[in-house]
Amino acid sequence: MLLALLESMRPRQWPKNIFVFPALFFDGKLIHFPSVIRTIVAFFLLCAMSSAVYLMNDLADIDSDRKHPTKKNRPLPSGRLNPQIALIASVLLALASLAGGYLIAPSLAVVLLIYLLIQIAYTFRLKHIVLLDVLAVASGFILRVAAGVTAIDVQRFSPWIYVCAGLLSLFMVLGRRRHELILLGTSAGHHRAILKEYSVELIDRLISIVTSSAIVAYCLYTFLSEGVPGNHAMMLTIPIVVYAIFRYLYLIHIRQEGGAPEEIVLRDRPLQLTVIIYGIVAFIALYILPSMGAG
Repeated sequence: MLLALLESMRPRQWPKNIFVFPALFFDGKLIHFPSVIRTIVAFFLLCAMSSAVYLMNDLADIDSDRKHPTKKNRPLPSGRLNPQIALIASVLLALASLAGGYLIAPSLAVVLLIYLLIQIAYTFRLKHIVLLDVLAVASGFILRVAAGVTAIDVQRFSPWIYVCAGLLSLFMVLGRRRHELILLGTSAGHHRAILKEYSVELIDRLISIVTSSAIVAYCLYTFLSEGVPGNHAMMLTIPIVVYAIFRYLYLIHIRQEGGAPEEIVLRDRPLQLTVIIYGIVAFIALYILPSMGAG
């Protein structure tokens, strides 16, 4: 039962909560130990809150998941996890996350509460409204970034990061919707009613708009934001970001992937290497070159 509960908490999806770290990295606090600790704590609080949401979502979708080709094997629809235990665990995880957030910073608790309320609205209403369903999911990633901002004392964090994170998350959410449409085919609407309102053609057009906007927004961040060094070295990361987006598009359209973004990143070696290279180049641009210039 405990293993089934842990599986329903979706630890494999906890990597999504790394969106809490941009505030730490882009604000120049990566080498400030207290800020690192507070951000790590915020990460685990988000893991607890997201797990509470996953349990709540599975409880609400238990009947439809039993008809899904892969979701039927989850602990709740398969009967391996008692719904009452899942409900109690969901409530306790949410309360623990809010309490922990308040101890770190009251504003962090507010962000976590907003995240919870939006996810509740998504579970019981928004996921049945076309377009609002994907926007609601994407908003969760923006709130993860906001959690990182409220956990530490930011000084140079740019609002452009919110825009870039929102567009990037929307890109991944749309990719997942596309994957569901292709995987389920003509029976997609029977497994998830909202899928009747989408088509692969519409999703592809939306992805085209979002990816173009994401690239433009990131370019504007690198040479217009007040939070980046004046030497414009962050512009060196633009080709890396463009390649990462192109690689993800390749995986979606050619390899027909896109189900779970965190699984794609953990499975695709070129994408992993791209993330590492981006981290190195951005670190040099934000931390090394400014200190050399100051010296």
